[in-house]
Amino acid sequence: MTASSADAASVDSTAGQPQRILDVRHAVALCVGMVVGAGIFKTSPMVAQALSTPEQLYLAWALGGVLSVIGGLCFAELAAAFPDTGGDYHFLRRAYGHRLGILFAWSRFAVIHTGSMALLGFVFGDYLAQVVDLSPWLGPYASAWMAAGLIVLLTGLNLLGVQVGLGTQVGLTTLVLVGLLLLGLGAGAQQWQGHAPALPHTGAAVPDWGLAMVFVFLAYGGWSDAATLSAEIKDERRGIVRALLLGLGIVMALYLLANWAYVRVLGLSGLAASPAPAAELMRVAFGRGAELLMVGVVTLTALSVMNAILIAGPRTTYAAARDLAAEWRLAHWNARRGTPSVAVMATSAVALVLVAFGAVTRGGFSTMVDYLSPVYWFFITLSGLAVIVLRRREPDRPRPFRVPMYPLLPLVFSGCSAFVLWSSLVYVKAGAIVGVVVLALGALMLWGHGRLRTR
Repeated sequence: MTASSADAASVDSTAGQPQRILDVRHAVALCVGMVVGAGIFKTSPMVAQALSTPEQLYLAWALGGVLSVIGGLCFAELAAAFPDTGGDYHFLRRAYGHRLGILFAWSRFAVIHTGSMALLGFVFGDYLAQVVDLSPWLGPYASAWMAAGLIVLLTGLNLLGVQVGLGTQVGLTTLVLVGLLLLGLGAGAQQWQGHAPALPHTGAAVPDWGLAMVFVFLAYGGWSDAATLSAEIKDERRGIVRALLLGLGIVMALYLLANWAYVRVLGLSGLAASPAPAAELMRVAFGRGAELLMVGVVTLTALSVMNAILIAGPRTTYAAARDLAAEWRLAHWNARRGTPSVAVMATSAVALVLVAFGAVTRGGFSTMVDYLSPVYWFFITLSGLAVIVLRRREPDRPRPFRVPMYPLLPLVFSGCSAFVLWSSLVYVKAGAIVGVVVLALGALMLWGHGRLRTR
């Protein structure tokens, strides 16, 4: 979106275009809420299984944070220079052409965002099932039914409008921060009382950094979605930069605190063996009541991240549909509610289908990780390289923010993203094949649509 079109969007609410009505704090809450969730509560044990010492564990999470900040700098330049509701869809489209941009939007709609929603739904259902046993009524699919119910509930909430949805996000993200700080408090209490870790710090005989970083970057994934609000933030140029960098700085600090707490209370071996390390940490530190409290925090965390996805994801779908065929229902922006309501409903429908897929395979969370990881990192790699492509293609474009140490940092970020892409293809299971097939189906449909338009 150009500056002039952004201005038009801000003054012409009847035209059905996004308006600049959001504060930076909303975007920061979205960024933090999008990242902090299933990652820190579900993948820390998997990272610990792949590494040998606590120091390696801390280094892995620190590297993930640093590289995410570098990625944030790349996306900040793109978002400040090319503000648009489509976020990285818009960047990819400008850098590589219309077709790749549409293919990315398809991947967001059918794989990345919807797969993430299903994944988080399973986290919500699995943790809630520890304190509320619904299996007598819902059978072996109780977790899936709870996941589906949460998706339906949040869809209705977000259809009320962006201000309601983002107000909810601020509150939920605050609860997430409180929960992670409680982990640090629990570990601090153990250290103050002089308690030793529950198990010795023993890990894998030979560290597997490739496998570890797949899960570390999975935990950090999602921060780029804050760029989808670049056309709706009041501070047109600096707002998205501040939101990305502040949000990622908060996330890295929280992740390091949480992993220190896990190791301090459970030990590296205890962390690697725990299916629910946050709840177990609180039980060891404060007892059963604190364990139940942490289960509540984790379920609220899953809710928070899913809500953030449901705010950002449909905006990519809306932007792609607007560019592909403006008459499509998916290209409708509800000016009264301030949200792409049709895209919200379509995104939720696909997420419900994926919940059913995860339930049938009995894989749940792990099936969704397999499904979305390779596709996600393929496009993240291209987005990092887009900084270089667009610098060369549009050198005169005003860039209020420029990536420092150019082109080194974009190349470092893209290279690391390509490594994670390769690792995800090596380590994930059959679910990855399904995700790649869905992406290929999108390419075929795009090719067919192009042939029809040329006739």
